Amino acid sequence: MGTLSFSMSFSVLLLATASWLAESKTYWGDIQVMKELKNSLDPNSVSPGSCLSSWDFSVDPCDSLFSEKFTCGFRCDVSVSELSRVTELSLDQAGYSGSLSTTSWNLPYLETADLSNNFFSGSIPESLSNLTRLIRLGLSRNSFSGEIPTSIGSLSSLEELYLDYNNLEGTIPASFNGLSSLKRLEIQSNKLTGEFPELGSLKNLYFLDASDNAISGKLPAILPTSLVQISMRNNNLQGTVPESLKLLSYLQVVDLSHNKLSGSVPSFVFSHPSLQQLTLSFNQFTSIQQPAPTNDNNIFSSQLIAVDISNNELQGMLPLFMALMPKLSALSLENNKFTGMIPTEYAIRVAVPGPGIAPFQRLLLGGNYLFGAIPRSLLELQPGSANVRLADNCLYRCPFSFFFCQGARQKSLVECNRFTPVIP
Repeated sequence: MGTLSFSMSFSVLLLATASWLAESKTYWGDIQVMKELKNSLDPNSVSPGSCLSSWDFSVDPCDSLFSEKFTCGFRCDVSVSELSRVTELSLDQAGYSGSLSTTSWNLPYLETADLSNNFFSGSIPESLSNLTRLIRLGLSRNSFSGEIPTSIGSLSSLEELYLDYNNLEGTIPASFNGLSSLKRLEIQSNKLTGEFPELGSLKNLYFLDASDNAISGKLPAILPTSLVQISMRNNNLQGTVPESLKLLSYLQVVDLSHNKLSGSVPSFVFSHPSLQQLTLSFNQFTSIQQPAPTNDNNIFSSQLIAVDISNNELQGMLPLFMALMPKLSALSLENNKFTGMIPTEYAIRVAVPGPGIAPFQRLLLGGNYLFGAIPRSLLELQPGSANVRLADNCLYRCPFSFFFCQGARQKSLVECNRFTPVIP
């Protein structure tokens, strides 16, 4: 480093060439970290000729940026800070393999550690908790296995945690409640089991993705009120949608598809003050609660743009109130057990919705037991004007010449009468 007011931090990135200036020599502590990092990996996993294999430390990394020696896969920066401060460590997309150990890192001021998109294997080191000022930790898309260390919960300065796309097992540590600064948590695509812990103490968490695991039990009764997006699709969640969701006044996206949720879809999700996307497909819901037309629960002020409740066990008539939600443009209710006729309001919403009302650009009603004639306004639709699907119902005269009837024939009269004997 040049002076006490400047320090040299390094990032290990996938860069084919270095095209920037670096006037200072590499701080000795940074070189030591690079040595220890290389020594922590299995030598047999470092491919000959790879970026990592070029690190022989015979020359100063920053002084040799424009030579053929020690220039592959790293960047030297000059930043104003303390002399011994290391601010960023990244092996993102470098394609390295082996196990990772932080026993000898000794990086008390490391703020960003991004080791994503590699082939690192083994367990996540408990010693990560020694990086007390860590703000961002990225371990995505590796082959880490074992349990998530409970010690991670002590990183009170951590704002972003990425553990997604690994082979992590066990339960989600309740110690995560200690991540008081956490804003983004991504643990999707692992093998996590057990119940999801209540994380109501995380007052700053706005993004949560725990999809594609084996999480069981009910949805937490208490969730961070700061949440903007929650995704827990493709798990083993049971029970109903918790009432606590209506207390999340910033919530915009909910994806709970591909679970085992049952009962009624609660009415509050349709009149939520901020919710824009609701995905509850591939569950076991049997009914939809209709919102009451009160000042506190008004569907006319709904912010919903897209609703997908397909592939459930929903019965009864198509919910008329959904045609009255002004911003709704994508509605999927296909592959349920709805019966009755297609409401005229649905058809008008596709063809001529009226001023200030978003048209149904997607209306998927196939795979039900809808009967009767197709509304006239739908018959006038041209291919490409909207995505409408009415296949596999009990509709009278729905030939393939209509684009919205294509994909599957209508059910047989025997099957339709077996399900709904009153079909004319």
